[in-house]
Amino acid sequence: MGFGMGNDGASSSSSRLDPAPLLPHHGSAGGEIGLSSQPKTFANVFIAVVGAGVLGLPYTFSHTGWAAGSLLLFAVAVLTFYCMMLLVACRRRLADERPKIASFGDLGDAVFGAHGRFAVDVMLVLSQASFCIGYLIFISNTMAHLYPIFAPSSSALLSPKALFIWAMLPFQLGLNSIKTLTLLAPLSIFADVVDLGAMGVVLGQDVAAWLAMPPPVVAFGGPAALLYGLGVSVYAFEGVGMVLPLEAEAANKRKFGVTLGLSMAFIAVMYGLFGVMGYVAFGDATRDIITTNLGAGWLSAAVQLGLCINLFFTMPVMMNPVYEVAERLLHGKRYCWWLRWLLVVVVGLAAMYVPNFTDFLALVGSSVCVLLGFVLPASFHLKVFGAEMAWPGVLSDALLVVLGLALAVFGTYTSLLQIFHSSSA
Repeated sequence: MGFGMGNDGASSSSSRLDPAPLLPHHGSAGGEIGLSSQPKTFANVFIAVVGAGVLGLPYTFSHTGWAAGSLLLFAVAVLTFYCMMLLVACRRRLADERPKIASFGDLGDAVFGAHGRFAVDVMLVLSQASFCIGYLIFISNTMAHLYPIFAPSSSALLSPKALFIWAMLPFQLGLNSIKTLTLLAPLSIFADVVDLGAMGVVLGQDVAAWLAMPPPVVAFGGPAALLYGLGVSVYAFEGVGMVLPLEAEAANKRKFGVTLGLSMAFIAVMYGLFGVMGYVAFGDATRDIITTNLGAGWLSAAVQLGLCINLFFTMPVMMNPVYEVAERLLHGKRYCWWLRWLLVVVVGLAAMYVPNFTDFLALVGSSVCVLLGFVLPASFHLKVFGAEMAWPGVLSDALLVVLGLALAVFGTYTSLLQIFHSSSA
């Protein structure tokens, strides 16, 4: 799930923003001129995938154990890569009949007609809105941690976290009223610089804390924690909506799979290191947002404020695909300020009622991201290639669909139980 502006390209239709900031534009050049080299493609995959979910990995590992969490991460990375390549294979196969398949939604329309596009629309709207809920939870919890100026309240609408969200809403209503957010697109590079800087600072603090007093840790937690860990891992790797724009802009399309695989492997190793070090540094005291484990000091505060500012300005861009779909379905593709305001308020209210950042990541990953990242790609591939595949291929696609649906049901159930438990604690 992209930390910066990468995921706006996941929209089911042509986005009003540059889907990947390092991708060149096709204006004056023709043929292969202006397409992305392998290093640029590698960087754009990193931008599209790496996001706020990484900040919840140490807390997740405190539930699953460091070894089980690492294994889950690598398994999800492999499965996500495989499903991304299923979408690429489908687009390449349909290229002669439908040469203008530019997005996930276009592919859904080409494979299953209007119902396919609608399914992608619903999943993308839910995922993008959920990312923004996660942003507000992160910002408000971090600000309440840094500046404990509000008294605790038994009401979810008047808690310190909620009061910070109420304070942000007028500014978010203004930002989300802007018809085109192209001017915010350059912030995507800044977003990933802040992200990497924050990860570096956190890793340094982790090493210092571990060397000072290593806490007891476990390698494998209980089996019930595996679904929780799976949900957060799927959320952390969510970026399937960007794979078709990235493949279309790759100069060497034959090596796109290799480049994508290397980038995903690099991200998986980085995620694993970040999750393990965060957990072994703080043990059972690991918090749902690892940055709140940082010690006092200007550097710690600067990192946390930088992340908050980054996510504050990222939110209207991430909401853009939601508005695109909502205005297309409900307002005849016309700009509608009150519909945007309504959606922002709904997202804000949802953030107030979710107590724990990482619990929410697990819920989104187990439900929406599993369907979007695993079930839909396998369904599309089965439809496009089913008549000509041997039975092992058909079986693998069918099993992926069934497994994804089962994980969505049971993972959503366990994540909701965890959220309700956190609410009553």
